[in-house]
Parts: sequence; structure tokens; C-alpha cells
Amino acid sequence: MGLGYGNNSIVTTNSTVGVWAIISVIIAICASIVIYFTFLNKDNEKKYTGFLKTLYDFLSFKTLTLEAILKIFYMFIAIYITLASFELIKVSIIAFVLMLIIGNVVARIVFESALLLLMIYRQLVKISDSKK
Repeated sequence: MGLGYGNNSIVTTNSTVGVWAIISVIIAICASIVIYFTFLNKDNEKKYTGFLKTLYDFLSFKTLTLEAILKIFYMFIAIYITLASFELIKVSIIAFVLMLIIGNVVARIVFESALLLLMIYRQLVKISDSKK
């Protein structure tokens, strides 16, 4: 009998979570449609100032947060590679130097490539806006 009580409790919790998940999806769909057609309307673009302008630019993807995230993640990776390379001193000085130098160079190239794509995007947007 003790096991049945615990199982009923779990089933009730799972069904409640499932119902809330469905309700959340429906609310999110409705709210997204309303926000898109009212707040993000192109006619409203020049009406907003301050926080609303920042929010409008964020929701319409005029400001990209990916650049800041990439820069922070690059610093994290570079520091990690540098610190982790010191573990290789016990194994080999050559392995330490290779990881320290080549690891950081490879990380830099990967992140510069990603940022280069963002810079190309920005320039294309400027060119597109100047032709209008």
C-alpha cells in the first residue's frame, strides 16, 4: 500500500506539469503574436525612446548580444587553456609550450572567424540601409 501512495503522488505531479506546459505554450504563442504585430510594428520604430527603444532594438534583433557573449567566452577559453597548459609541465615542457601557444592561437582564430561573420553582417546591413 505504501508504494501505491507514492506512485499516485508522482502521477498527479506529472500530469499537473504536463497541463501547465500546454498552457504555457498557448500563452507564449498568443503573447508572441500580439507583441510582434503591436509593439514590433515598423510604424512604431521611431516612436520609442529610452528603455522601450532598447527593448524594441533587442526584440527586433537590431542589437546583437552574440558579440558580447563571444568575447566573454573567448576570454574564458583563453584563460582556461593557459591555466590547463600548466598541468602539462609535469608531462613535458614541449607539450606545455605547444598547448599554451598553439591552443591560444587556435582559440583566437576560431573566435575571430565568428566575429568576422558578425562584422560582415554589420557591413551588409549598412550597405543595405544606404541603398534605401
